[in-house]
Amino acid sequence: MFYLLGKYLILQLYSKIKTINRMDNKFTILIISLFFVFLGIKTNGQGPYPFNNPELPVDERVDDLVNRMTLEEKASQMINASAAIPRLGIPEYDWWSEALHGLARSGEATVFPQAIGMGATFDEELVHRVASTISDEARANYNAAVAKGYRLKYSGLTFWTPNVNIFRDPRWGRGQETYGEDPYLMGVMGSAFVKGLQGNDPNYLKTAACAKHYAVHSGPEKLRHEFDAIASKQDMYETYLPAFEMLVDAGVESIMGAYNRTNGELCNAHDFLMNEVLREQWGFDGHYLTDCGALVDFYEGHNVVDDSIEAAALAVKYEVNLNCGEVYLNIPKAVEKGLITEAEVDKALKPLLKTRFKLGLFDPAGMSPYDDITYETVSLEQNRELSYEAALKSLVLLKNDGVLPLKSDLHKYFVTGPNASNLEAMLGNYYGVNSNIVTVLEGIVSRVERGSQIQYRMGALLDSFNKNPIDWASGNARNSAATIVVLGLNGLIEGEEGAAIASSTYGDVIDYSMPENQIEYLERLNVGHDNPIITVVIGGSPIDLSRVHELSDAVLMAWYPGQEGGNAVADVIFGNASPSGRLPLTFPKSLEQIPDYTDYSMQGRTYRYMDEEPMYPFGFGLNYSGVQYNSVALLNTSDGEPVKVKVSVTNEGTHDVEEVVQLYISYEEIANATNGFPIFSLKGFDRVELTPGETKELTFTVNREDIKVYNSEGVKVLPEGEIYIYASGSLPVERSVELGASKWVKANL
Repeated sequence: MFYLLGKYLILQLYSKIKTINRMDNKFTILIISLFFVFLGIKTNGQGPYPFNNPELPVDERVDDLVNRMTLEEKASQMINASAAIPRLGIPEYDWWSEALHGLARSGEATVFPQAIGMGATFDEELVHRVASTISDEARANYNAAVAKGYRLKYSGLTFWTPNVNIFRDPRWGRGQETYGEDPYLMGVMGSAFVKGLQGNDPNYLKTAACAKHYAVHSGPEKLRHEFDAIASKQDMYETYLPAFEMLVDAGVESIMGAYNRTNGELCNAHDFLMNEVLREQWGFDGHYLTDCGALVDFYEGHNVVDDSIEAAALAVKYEVNLNCGEVYLNIPKAVEKGLITEAEVDKALKPLLKTRFKLGLFDPAGMSPYDDITYETVSLEQNRELSYEAALKSLVLLKNDGVLPLKSDLHKYFVTGPNASNLEAMLGNYYGVNSNIVTVLEGIVSRVERGSQIQYRMGALLDSFNKNPIDWASGNARNSAATIVVLGLNGLIEGEEGAAIASSTYGDVIDYSMPENQIEYLERLNVGHDNPIITVVIGGSPIDLSRVHELSDAVLMAWYPGQEGGNAVADVIFGNASPSGRLPLTFPKSLEQIPDYTDYSMQGRTYRYMDEEPMYPFGFGLNYSGVQYNSVALLNTSDGEPVKVKVSVTNEGTHDVEEVVQLYISYEEIANATNGFPIFSLKGFDRVELTPGETKELTFTVNREDIKVYNSEGVKVLPEGEIYIYASGSLPVERSVELGASKWVKANL
C-alpha cells in the first residue's frame, strides 16, 4: 500500500513541477528522478539503472547501458531503425530524419529556399536563424509525435544535413543541396546551419546535425555505388576537405560517409580520411554513419568483400557507428566467425549512444530545455516571414536592360511558362510541406494593382516539345504591357538517383541546356512586338542561359525558393525590394569549358581554377543601384599578425540596396597548371545596407595562414610572387564588368 501511495504522490508532484519554470527547478526534478529510481518507476526512458541518472557523466551512463546489452541488442542499436529494448526501458528510435531547407518528409513545416538558394544569400547570420527555426519546428514535431507514441522514420532529432560537398560540376543533380562551389562559402554557411540546428545549450543538443558526404563526392549519380573518385592531396586539402573541417570545428555531431571510393579506398573504410584526417588531425569525436545501403555496396558495387557479414566486420573495424540499412544485424555472426570482437563492437556503439544521451532521450521529461516546444511553433507568422526574407535575399538578377523594376499598374500582364504555377518549382529536393506555398503566378497576382489585367497560360511543357499546332499562348505577349515567363527545371528532372523520376540520367543534368522546347517557346514570345519580357529561371544548378539572356530584357535566377518564393519574386520584379543575391557558383558558357564529369581534378573547374570566360561569374548579381568601390586599405601588414582590410563603398544610385561585399585573394600572376594554385580564393564577405548616396566602410580580417595555399604534397606554403587582395561586388574579372556588375579595388599583399 505504501509503495502504491508513494508512487501516486511522486507522479503527481512530478507533474506539477514540470509546469513551473524549468530552469529554476532542475534540482527538484532531479530529487523526484532519484525517487523514481528508488521505486523502480520507468517513464519516458527513466528507470532504475545508472544510465537513467542525469547527474552522472555521459560517458559513464553510456558505459553502463552498453554493459547491460546483449550482443544482439547492440547490433540492433547500430542500424538506423533501432529496435526497442523493453527490458531496459529503451524505446525504438529511427535515426533517419531530413532537414535540408526545412523539416522534411514529416509533419507541416516552414519550407525555406533550397540550400543552393541559401548559399546565394551570402548571409551567414540569416542561415543561422533559418536553421534555428528548423530545429524549433523539428523539436515541436518530435514532441508531438512521441506524445502519441509515434516513432517513425523522419520524425526523429538526428538530421542528415547539411551537404557540404563541393558543387564542382554543373551536371551533378544533387548540387542543389549544397551552398555552392567555394569551400570557404560552404564552410561558413554550413557551420552557421549546424550551430542553428544543434542549439547553444551546454548540456543538451536541440537536434543533431550531420556533415555529408565524406568525402570527394559530387557525382555522377549513376556510378556512385561503384565509382572511385581520384583526387590529389592538393585538391583534397584545398577544395574537398576544408568545409568538413570547418563543420567539425563548429561541433557537428555526425559525419556521413559517401557511397563511392576515394583514391581506391571505401569512404566508409578509409584510413586516411577517417582516421588520419577526421579523428587524428581534426579531433572529431561524434558518430560516423553510412549513407543508406552503402554497406551493401561493399560486396555488390565495389566488391571488396564477399558478403554482408564481412561488410559488417570491415565497417566496425573502421568504427562506423551507424549503418543506414540492415547489414549491421550481421554483427553477431561476424563476432562468431572471429572477424571482429565484441570489444570492437562496444567501441563503435558508444559514440552513437552518446548522441542519444546528448539529445536527452534517456532523461526524464522536462530535463531538456527543448522538451516544452509545442506544435504551435510550426505555424508562427515569424517563420513565414523568415522564409520570405531568405527567398528575397537568394534571388539573383542576371540581366536588366532597364525594364526592372516594373510598374504594378500597367494595363495588362501575361504570366506564362511551365514553372509559373508549378508547385514542384518551389521545392527542390529533400523538402517539407506547408499549407500555403506561393507560386510565382500567385505572387505576381497578389502584387498587381486593381484595374490591371492578368492573363495566364502555361504555354509550354517542362521538358518536351509542344507539338500543338494551335498556339493560344504566345500571342498574349504581343498585346501585353509586359510578359513574365517562368522557365527552368524542377526536382523531377534534377536531383538524387531515384528521386528525379522524370530524369533518364539518374537525376544528373547531362546536357546542361535549357530544355529545347522552352527556348522555342521563348523565341515565339518575342515575335512581332518589342514589349518587355522578364524571364524567371527556376533550378538548382547552372544552366546554359545564353539564348535566354539574348531573348529576355531581364533575367532573374530564383533557384527553388520555398513557400514564399512567389511573393519574393513579385516584390523584386515590381521594385518593392532590390535584388541582392549573388551566384554561389560559376555558370559556364558550355560544357566544353569544363573537364570530363568523372575527372575529379580541380584544374579548369570552379572560379578558383577556371581560366576561360564564363557566362556568369561566381559572386555575380545585379541590383537596382550602382555601387562604387572606392578604396581598399591594408591596416596591418606586420609579419605574423592577421591582415586588417578596410573597404569603402558608395551607393551611387537612387534605390536602397543591400550590397554583398566580397573579399578575394588573387594568385593570378602565380597560378599555373604545374603548381596547381588557385587563381582566386574568397576570404570574406559581408552584406551592407546602403541608402542612395550613402558611403560605408567595412573591415575584414584575414589570417596569415589563410593567405597560404596547398602544394602538390598537401603542405601549406606561401607562394613566391605578387599576391593581391580584391574587394568587389562579384568575382573581379572583366566578364563581371561586361555584365554590369560593380567595379572592384585591389591592393598588393
